[in-house]
Amino acid sequence: MSETQTPLGRPFDVSQRYVRLREHRADGFVAFDFSIGDPRICVELVMREADYRAFCHTHEVEHLSGEDGVALDAEELKWRYGLPGISQ
Repeated sequence: MSETQTPLGRPFDVSQRYVRLREHRADGFVAFDFSIGDPRICVELVMREADYRAFCHTHEVEHLSGEDGVALDAEELKWRYGLPGISQ
């Protein structure tokens, strides 16, 4: 991974917005991660379903796949524990 690429192999681009869906809750809210430029650096947000859809449309987000999420989780574990894939 070069200095200008994210761990998903994408170039770092501050105009790019990412959403990683976490949960559609039974109470009508959606929990998700939102990031700009690099999907590793995100904020956790919770919005009503309609607001979530409008937010994604307004920011023209790229929805991360389940595989992308697994790759991001492995990267986080590597930084937290020193090796990818360690869960303790």
